[in-house]
Amino acid sequence: MTALSFTIDALCPVTGARAGTLRTPRGEVRTPLFMPVGTQGTVKAMAPFELEEIGSQIILANTYHLALRPGASLVREAGGLHAFMQWPKNILTDSGGFQVFSLATLNDISDEGVRCRSHLDGASLFMSPEWAMEVQHNLGSDIAMAFDQCTPYPCTREAAAEAVRRTSLWAARSQVAHKRLQGDGHDQALFGIVQGSVYEDLRLRSASELLPMDFPGYAIGGLSVGEPSDEMYRILDALAPVLPNAKPRYLMGVGRPDNLVEGVRRGVDMFDCVLPTRNGRNGTVFTARGPINIKNSRYERDFSPLDPDCDCYACRTFSKAYIRHLYRTGEILSSRLCSWHNLRFLIRLGERMRHAILSGSFPAFMADFLGRYGESGKGEGER
Repeated sequence: MTALSFTIDALCPVTGARAGTLRTPRGEVRTPLFMPVGTQGTVKAMAPFELEEIGSQIILANTYHLALRPGASLVREAGGLHAFMQWPKNILTDSGGFQVFSLATLNDISDEGVRCRSHLDGASLFMSPEWAMEVQHNLGSDIAMAFDQCTPYPCTREAAAEAVRRTSLWAARSQVAHKRLQGDGHDQALFGIVQGSVYEDLRLRSASELLPMDFPGYAIGGLSVGEPSDEMYRILDALAPVLPNAKPRYLMGVGRPDNLVEGVRRGVDMFDCVLPTRNGRNGTVFTARGPINIKNSRYERDFSPLDPDCDCYACRTFSKAYIRHLYRTGEILSSRLCSWHNLRFLIRLGERMRHAILSGSFPAFMADFLGRYGESGKGEGER
């Protein structure tokens, strides 16, 4: 079997929404979907069997962090990341590029790669396309990402253009290194990453340079880095007609429920973000009517579930009042329950969107969801 194949199961005739099936040697992944993020080889506050219980089909792990701790060679010695963390389903690893430009102390960036200092201990690191491919190969992920240069927001046009040029150069080198490493029979797919900040012509240039490389999937990077949502949607609108219809499209770092619906509307298939678990640890939970802060005093005697429409363990079992009590007393269970709920909310949202696309009702679903989302969480504090 090839490392990855993708088929479109249904298209929305009104919007750009797609329902698809992504196949790897490890199994099928049905889209659209949200991927929980396991930065350090674990999704914070969740055990692997719990991730399966909430419907996770694929999770993300972080190349930069795992290369620093415990080290990619140790993970390979353990039998790869699947065996190390006891996760039986698909894993996607990012290339480490985003973390290099957001966490590490940059010393120098050139066409050869990035010289930086670890955010942990200040140790000198040199990261390149070849380095990123070797680390991801040792981790044994099912989908790897090409090394790219991610720009911040705001970003000058000149800086964005330079990042596009370098990302294309690094994508070609990533492909060569990846192909060489696959010689030992490991079936790992490699996705390219489109950059260009909020400049439409640079986004189109990036796509035009990557498409001839014929990656089995294409990611859209450098969004959800502080720009308004309307800017994100404008870039997605520009890219939708040019990205290959027959290949999966992955919008990196996006986890707000309304952003997921708007992304699927524009033809995106895959999403990831730390938002559901980060928010869960801080007491913010997603609901059909928008986010709420469970620490708010209004929930002190609210014995209803976090979201009456949700089927997760937290909503089936506990009340807002109880979970608020857990937060107020510093109990770890509060973070677990809210993370559990937030992840299930996004995974179920993907399932509901897929069902709507398959049944021909996505426009109605989208209008209903976006019409209700945001009604109840406006202006909530922590009193």
